[in-house]
Amino acid sequence: MTHSCPALLVAAPASGQGKTTVVAALARLHARQGRRVRVFKCGPDFLDPQIHAVASGAPCANIDLWMCGEEDARWRLAAAAKEADLILVEGVMGLFDGEPPAAELAQRLGIPILTVIDGAAMATSFGAIAYGLKHYRPGTPLTAAFANRVGSDYHAELLKKSLPEDIRWMGHLPRDDYAAMPERHLGLLPAAEIADLSARLDRMADALAKTDAAALPPAVDFAAAAPPALPPLLAGTTIAVARDAAFCFLYPANLDCLQALGARLVFFSPLADAALPDCDAVWLPGGYPELHGKALSANRSLWASLSKHVAAGKPAYAECGGMMALFETLVDGDGQAHWLGSLIPGAVTMQKKLAALGMQEVALDGQAAIRGHTFHYSRAETPLAPFARAAKKQGASEGEAVWRIERLTASYLHLYFPSNPAAVAALFAR
Repeated sequence: MTHSCPALLVAAPASGQGKTTVVAALARLHARQGRRVRVFKCGPDFLDPQIHAVASGAPCANIDLWMCGEEDARWRLAAAAKEADLILVEGVMGLFDGEPPAAELAQRLGIPILTVIDGAAMATSFGAIAYGLKHYRPGTPLTAAFANRVGSDYHAELLKKSLPEDIRWMGHLPRDDYAAMPERHLGLLPAAEIADLSARLDRMADALAKTDAAALPPAVDFAAAAPPALPPLLAGTTIAVARDAAFCFLYPANLDCLQALGARLVFFSPLADAALPDCDAVWLPGGYPELHGKALSANRSLWASLSKHVAAGKPAYAECGGMMALFETLVDGDGQAHWLGSLIPGAVTMQKKLAALGMQEVALDGQAAIRGHTFHYSRAETPLAPFARAAKKQGASEGEAVWRIERLTASYLHLYFPSNPAAVAALFAR
């Protein structure tokens, strides 16, 4: 049995070409027309999916052949095809970046590719880039091209004429600084921080409505696939999840996985709440604690509550920003030191250059490895010896350290829980 649904993977030759802009504009345009739109993001990303969720009116899940797995992608897409009128998938970096790249995902799943190319500083080279993307790897289902940041109608005509016959021209967006999404060091701003996000999305959708890209793409057949049946390993377990402006990097799939394992989720704000809610376990996800150092430092009662939780032998898991907030000291980008959770000895210091980026996996407590990724601009210094070490996907060198204090597990790693639900259950089990 298959489910048929119009679908498109939007890719580019590199980051910064405008993939997110075009996908968000398409999602908003079709959602405004009453269609049920489901958006997916290739690879590890917490920020683009927030934009797409607002644009489409539905959660945006991540899919990736390595971190998430092909079967995970297949059942999520099949579930979307069963209920949606349109599926959009945003690629990651360039079409052939990563291993396996977005091009391979599109090829395996039979999803046509629209390439978005920044045409601001080129003319006929536009066609050469599109041709190269289509023919670099045999079988790549690239069918059409779209130009971004075009200077004039004459400029657009030059770009259009440069395309080979086997790549359709789908139109262009003009240069528009207002439509561009604001950024900071980890990428786009979180959707909740862009006050005029809805107006930006509508403006982009209005511009895109005048192009051929506004038409529904061809239908794709997705083979029916059911989500994995998970044992209730966390039945009766209440997990308190930090969620606010400082801790906003949560995969929707991770929350769904915990609930599928039987856990009850309650949410709290380390910025605003004086204590943990009544719970059996705690999860501090990533985010921007470095931007909220003063407020987090002032909330001593919250950290005392968490320290009491850990001292009682209850499980807690902290990743990236969540882990950073548990050190004694966090030095922000302005050089200001903040006294934070003090559950982990040592200091975390922000720096201008990227400290780590890439896919990794880690085996904990005798379980098979859990997969995820790392992406941070800080360095951690602690006398605490690592409990475990992650392995980089490429295998060139060892990955991030994992620290363990009582039942507290902390690391820079962002884990994708559905990659190994049993191992995740072991982290949070009472």
